[in-house]
Amino acid sequence: MSRLIILLLSLVAFGSSASIVSEQRIPAHYMQVTEDANIWAQVGDKVVTVGNIRAGQILAVVPGAEDYYAFRFGFGTGFIDRGHLGTLSGKERVEDSLGDLNKPLSNQNLITWQDTPLYSAADNTSERVGTLAENLRYPIIDKLKDRLNQTWFQIRIGNRLAWISSLDAQEDSGIPILTYHHILRDEENTRFRHTSTTTSVRAFTNQMTWLRDQGYTTLSMYQLEGYVRNRMNLPARSVVITFDDGLKSVHRYAWPILREYGFKATAFIISSRIKLKPQPWDPKFLQFMSVSELNKIKDVFDIQSHTHFLHRVDDTLHPILLSRNYHNILFDFKRSRRALAQFNPHVLYLSYPFGGYDDKAVQAANDAGFHLAVTTVRGKVKPGDNPFLLKRLYVLRTDSLETMSRLISNQPQG
Repeated sequence: MSRLIILLLSLVAFGSSASIVSEQRIPAHYMQVTEDANIWAQVGDKVVTVGNIRAGQILAVVPGAEDYYAFRFGFGTGFIDRGHLGTLSGKERVEDSLGDLNKPLSNQNLITWQDTPLYSAADNTSERVGTLAENLRYPIIDKLKDRLNQTWFQIRIGNRLAWISSLDAQEDSGIPILTYHHILRDEENTRFRHTSTTTSVRAFTNQMTWLRDQGYTTLSMYQLEGYVRNRMNLPARSVVITFDDGLKSVHRYAWPILREYGFKATAFIISSRIKLKPQPWDPKFLQFMSVSELNKIKDVFDIQSHTHFLHRVDDTLHPILLSRNYHNILFDFKRSRRALAQFNPHVLYLSYPFGGYDDKAVQAANDAGFHLAVTTVRGKVKPGDNPFLLKRLYVLRTDSLETMSRLISNQPQG
């Protein structure tokens, strides 16, 4: 088993595990599980145990390395030890009288919070296929209600169908993107205490501690893109952490806290405000990070764009982006990408200044080469959302951890 895990980790390191089945030239063929067997898959950036398949079940697999076979698992690839598979006895393939195996995956996932039974039919007295592990997001093909008005989720695993009861899993309400800007110690915050965009070191530490203790994974924007576009398996307990503007307090306070917890985050930087040299710390003013400070935080923060010169308001206090024509906006977006390339060769994500956008800005973001753009509209991100109008959430300095839990937990947002 340890050799198998090493092989799978090497595949993840080379970024190939998610495409093994789809790129395999040898066609998948059905084999039978000879004894109860654990299955693995890449979820986020880790290879983890994602459940088990019971003896006698049939899976469509392709050869992997010498120790395992690969099969379709969600939006990626699952793995099963070769020693747990044998030739078919009896059935030659799975039953699919309605052609459900050929249905496209929907833009809806289910969430597992415990080891979750898989059934051969939408009936909890039907044959058990196996289990999905806790803390998974898994794509749904379809839903139906049984005679007792209980909802069942239809899924596909290894080119076979299985059913999960809504009593054992939830529908995915989306991934939260948390938005931060400025962070100060309580005793030094004499000027920004009443601004919603300033949080305290104490509150931020407590929030990050809560995320860690609850087992949350912090995602990169690249992983969020995989979720939006239905390309990547991710944990159920996932969150994206973003800081807008590129203020010096991010380097001073947020960076060491996130690094201590092993978290990742995204810094949306106003590229025209990057300083050549670090400024002496002064909490009474909004100071911006320098070239060297941005380079230091790259072990935690993914550097992305918050525009170049467009982070301003006009005389009516509206975002100046809204009064610029398409060509001005496109020029600024491209300039920002070029300016930030010294920190990150893949500047693919944008945060609109002050959350302001219009049709021109959305078109310019696409034409400038961005893959996603975030707003300040309140809500979570779901598969199939417009990639240039993604919602975010604020957790304020004064919010309790109970409030934070309600905001980001898997429940619909009001």
